[in-house]
Amino acid sequence: MQLGIPKESKPGEKRVSVTPDVVKDFIKKGYEVLVESGAGSGASFSDQNYKDAGAQICDKATVFKSDAVLKINPPSSEEVEAMKSGAVLISLMYHLSNPSLVEACCRKGISAFSLDAIPRISRAQKMDVLSSQANLAGYKAVLMAANTIGKILPMMTTAAGTIRPCKVVIFGAGVAGLQAIATAKRLGAVVEVTDIRPETKEQVESLGGKFIEVKGDESIKIEGGYVKNVSEEFLKKQQELVAKHVKEADIVITTALIPGKKAPLLVTEEMVSSMRPGSVIVDMAVEQGGNVAGSELNKVVVKNGVHIIGEGNLPSLLPTNASELFAKNIQAFLYHLSDSKSFKWEVEEEITKGSLIVRDGKVVHPSLLQTQPA
Repeated sequence: MQLGIPKESKPGEKRVSVTPDVVKDFIKKGYEVLVESGAGSGASFSDQNYKDAGAQICDKATVFKSDAVLKINPPSSEEVEAMKSGAVLISLMYHLSNPSLVEACCRKGISAFSLDAIPRISRAQKMDVLSSQANLAGYKAVLMAANTIGKILPMMTTAAGTIRPCKVVIFGAGVAGLQAIATAKRLGAVVEVTDIRPETKEQVESLGGKFIEVKGDESIKIEGGYVKNVSEEFLKKQQELVAKHVKEADIVITTALIPGKKAPLLVTEEMVSSMRPGSVIVDMAVEQGGNVAGSELNKVVVKNGVHIIGEGNLPSLLPTNASELFAKNIQAFLYHLSDSKSFKWEVEEEITKGSLIVRDGKVVHPSLLQTQPA
């Protein structure tokens, strides 16, 4: 089976889906690997590194004619069109909010697996690209905030007096939020955290954070580790409680996402205005509409002296580590789905069923079949 590794076409993307070490293992297992020239350069992997691992260096068109194309970001319609009929695409697809990509896959007659749809179950942890990338993003978000703010994070006692530690407020205690807590604490900050899932309190406190508890209501539904539904009334209650914590914060980091929907607004204009000049907010949900009023994708906006960082692709700012982790995730996923000769197509198996969006040009994912008209 030929595996194609293209250079990511998304503007500013430095990651690559498969690293030379993983290529070496693919070759050992009997796969053939085609890598687009320059695919790994942004992550410090040269064409020679891939050649030494046993890959063939090819042009883009040749790579997209492979039996299976392994990508990070959703491909463009043109990239899907470049694939051969009957081939397999493995990438992030965000199928619920990207119907044009699903349609393009159907038109071309290919099969497509979405990495963001892999069930978040224990035996799929080693395939979980969302977690591996969010972990790095949470770390980088704290460093970006620390680099922007005009203060140090830890308490420091000097001959000239004592410097108070920075106060960091984090919205969301998922993978990104927990790593942000750990990183901010290591840098010496005082950390407060809010999350609508009460079960996260213990994890927050185990990392040294203080949990800002908002009593939940029956509208909250959690599926697969994600919050699926939150009432406007609850969000208002949460905003009122955390508003005073935000007002006193030096740094605010927001991480809340709802799959297939716009990110919930957590930090209002009034809350931004209440913060001290020089404070910093990092909106990690900016690509899905943002948790912060006034945040802008891939920009740093200054409002009332408050810097709002809207970096849309934080893992790409750590491209070497992000690529290494992503490659290990996609390697585990591919080995689960196939051997070196063909795909297994165990369509009732939980991981396969959860991640297979299109098969041979036909939509098969339950979430999309439910939304199609009868």
